[in-house]
Amino acid sequence: MEEYEGEPGPAMGPRLFGGQAVAQALLAAGAEERDGRLPHSLHSYFLRAGSSAVPVQYKVTTLSEGRSFATRRVEGVQGETIIFSMIASFQSPEIGFAHASAAPFELNVDAALQNLCSWQERNAHAGDSPIIDRLQNRPIEIVPLDPGSLFGTSAREPKTGVWMRMRDPAGRDPLLQRALLAYASDMMFLRNAMLPHSIRPGSSKVQAASLDHAIWFHETPNFDDWHLFATESPWAGHARGLNRGHFYDQAGRMVATASQESLMRPQGETLDNLQGLTNG
Repeated sequence: MEEYEGEPGPAMGPRLFGGQAVAQALLAAGAEERDGRLPHSLHSYFLRAGSSAVPVQYKVTTLSEGRSFATRRVEGVQGETIIFSMIASFQSPEIGFAHASAAPFELNVDAALQNLCSWQERNAHAGDSPIIDRLQNRPIEIVPLDPGSLFGTSAREPKTGVWMRMRDPAGRDPLLQRALLAYASDMMFLRNAMLPHSIRPGSSKVQAASLDHAIWFHETPNFDDWHLFATESPWAGHARGLNRGHFYDQAGRMVATASQESLMRPQGETLDNLQGLTNG
């Protein structure tokens, strides 16, 4: 077993950002690779709420290693508590049959930027939203296709798209680029399951958290350039919501798929209203 330390990073509050744990754990697992394999999938669980101000110790155990594939388990620890667990699989480059679904939205980041500027002009109060300042502190730049789904409170179809890229160039190292996508994949994700219910993460009407997170890497992204994260929520119930999405580069190439189940537990008056509907 090898151990690596992940330093604190940009936070949106006292809790450790899940995407940071996923990215750091993936880098730790990749540090054990000696034969040029790259991660093709990971499955992770957020076991306890971690602190955003404390480093995380990532303990890496190699479970299997063959000619083509290697599988590693990573445990994230703060103090004596395991707060995060991941299993990641690595594969050597191979040639095989290929197909991919097309992006469900127009691949035009300039149009999305213009739409965001127009929306901000029509909604001057949007700049006062706390999420604006919090997102500005993240290393990932975000342009939503539907700004109202990000900043508003009205009900929306559980289907969104956001353009993402690094604010500062990170270089072309393939493991790092996959880790950057892993970091970004936990942003703007769990809100999909909340959109039909007129709530957003951070609202007093809901307790929200990521429960688990899975990624399948199809290609190595270049996250220094724009990528579209097209997401949807096909189901919610029992205080949980399911979210899934695909990353596309500007050429329309699908580079990764992500899936996540989130906690979305109603609170206060909202819970009372739902209980009343159920009892009625």
